[in-house]
Amino acid sequence: MKLLFIGDIVGSPGREMVFDYLPRLKRKYNPDVIIANGENAASGRGITKAIFDDLLRAGVDVITMGNHTWDHKEIYDFIDDTDYLIRPANFSEEAPGKGMTTISRNGVTLSIINLHGRTFLPPHEDPFKVADELIAQAKELSPLVFVDFHAEATSEKIAMGWHLDGRASVVVGTHTHVQTADDRILPGGTAYLTDAGMTGPYDEILGMKKEDVIYRFRTNLPVRFEVPKKGRGQLNGLYVELNDQTGKALQIERIAINEDRPFRG
Repeated sequence: MKLLFIGDIVGSPGREMVFDYLPRLKRKYNPDVIIANGENAASGRGITKAIFDDLLRAGVDVITMGNHTWDHKEIYDFIDDTDYLIRPANFSEEAPGKGMTTISRNGVTLSIINLHGRTFLPPHEDPFKVADELIAQAKELSPLVFVDFHAEATSEKIAMGWHLDGRASVVVGTHTHVQTADDRILPGGTAYLTDAGMTGPYDEILGMKKEDVIYRFRTNLPVRFEVPKKGRGQLNGLYVELNDQTGKALQIERIAINEDRPFRG
């Protein structure tokens, strides 16, 4: 199975990069399943039904979320009605939606799990324990398991990678919006990347207007961060090939598309 993952989509610039480049990425990699993190897709905070539908029409199969899951309240109206939008599985048991879903292609089933870190982020249930429980369930269906670990601390994400090595097919980190250069296949066969990076504005700070962020650092005064409507864009993500029988990774490749690294298809 071939998987394509698109890092945190930020606002309309991120969505436009997906609409523009996803057809080209599909021609180059011919992925069986496309997953994207969409927790910043609506103006940098949360997701709406219209944006969710647009991303699915563009070719995304499953959308994962993170700490901004509930920022647009309308998500409560549709998250329980779809298998293609999941929120972190270690949220409260009373939270709507679910943290794992499955998708099948050509007779092969992939389980997709979304988890939320606890270091420097709001506290939730233990993601390591929840990962153990869900992977045990997923393995009853197929050896192929994809994990999006939405976490702040690189150490926590690396710990999750080692914790799941040999049990998850892929562990990829999201949330920090800066792609790391530590893509590798761990000894047990798990494809790992600490952070896939973001998809959105290229000349700003983590997708937000740089002037506002710099002002906050200079003055320590409150300011509302906004996603710019115009400007150069970037798309970051990950491509992985898996062995359908064992669930182990065969190949991993970081994807980084921007003005300094033009797409070569």
